[in-house]
Formats: sequence, structure tokens, C-alpha cells
Amino acid sequence: MKYLIVYAHPNPNSFNSAELQTLGSALKQGGHDVRVRDLYAEKFNPVLGPSDFQALASGSFPADIAAEQSHIRWADVLVFLYPVWWAGMPAMMKGYVDRVFLKGFAYDYGRDGSIVPLLSGKKAAVFSTTGTPSEFYEKSGMHKSMRQTADEGIFAFCGVEVLRHDFFGGIPSSTAEQRAAMLKRLASGLA
Repeated sequence: MKYLIVYAHPNPNSFNSAELQTLGSALKQGGHDVRVRDLYAEKFNPVLGPSDFQALASGSFPADIAAEQSHIRWADVLVFLYPVWWAGMPAMMKGYVDRVFLKGFAYDYGRDGSIVPLLSGKKAAVFSTTGTPSEFYEKSGMHKSMRQTADEGIFAFCGVEVLRHDFFGGIPSSTAEQRAAMLKRLASGLA
């Protein structure tokens, strides 16, 4: 299978970076094709600006966005790796979704106003880290809220089937053994 990993974390020494390395290696060892879009390293512009709207109004996509969309077209499975900041995606990842998952590419509307998903057949996996322990987010309902926003509000809206959405919590206070177990869980079921 072809996996596109969309990664957003500015620190190359973060646990998210360890997740990226672990997952990429496991998928390649499993015989899969893997592409990585490291949004910070590539200096992706997350701002949906006036020139984007002008291009869309003329019936085209900006060149940088068309390039990102070609990676999505290529992939069978989209993997999103990012930390949770203030109960959501970092601005870099949210900007990626805002600029790349556009009307006419990821979804459209029928004449009757119905939603027409354009990415049907694609699958996704989402892996998010949090500084706060997972128990807090589960108990407060935040995990459910974040899953609903991403899994339903973005992916299902576009026809993408979410295979899993895992949270790895309490990263700053976790032990080496706990982190190793998290990395093992990360790779299980995808590779």
C-alpha cells in the first residue's frame, strides 16, 4: 500500500519525531511505499490567503497546494502525526487541512446542496500526542471532541475512512518504558 505521512512538529528531537521514525520504518519494513510531508521542515505556508481565494475563483489551485494534493491522490492511506496544542491540531496542521482539503478536490456540493465527498476510497490514521495525561482528556470528553472534529468534520466529510485515531498522553512525564510501549502500539495494525 501507499502511505502518505503528514507530520507537524517543529522539534526534531520530540516524541512526535520518534513516532515518525518508528512508523516510517515499520511501514517500509512491511513492504509499503511511504512518502513524508514534514510541514515545518518544508516551510509549508499554512495561511489560507487572498491569493488562494483568487486562484480558486479562477478554477485552479495554487501551485504549492496542487503539489500537496498530488501526494494525497497518490496515497491509499493518509497518516497524520501531530501534537495536541490547546485541544486541537497545531496551526501548521490545521492550515494544511484548510489549504489542501479544498472544495473541488476533497469535497464538493451537489445541485441540491448535498455534500459530495471526493476522497472516497482513501483511508486515514491519526496519531496525536498530548502533554496532559490521557485519563484527563478521556474523562473530560476532550478525546471524543477532538476525534469528532478531525474524524467526522474533516475526514468523513471528504469520504475518507478513519482506521484509527490514537492519543499518546502525558508525554513530558512518561518514562522510557512507557514511551517504548507507545511506539510499539503506534506501529501495530498499520504495518
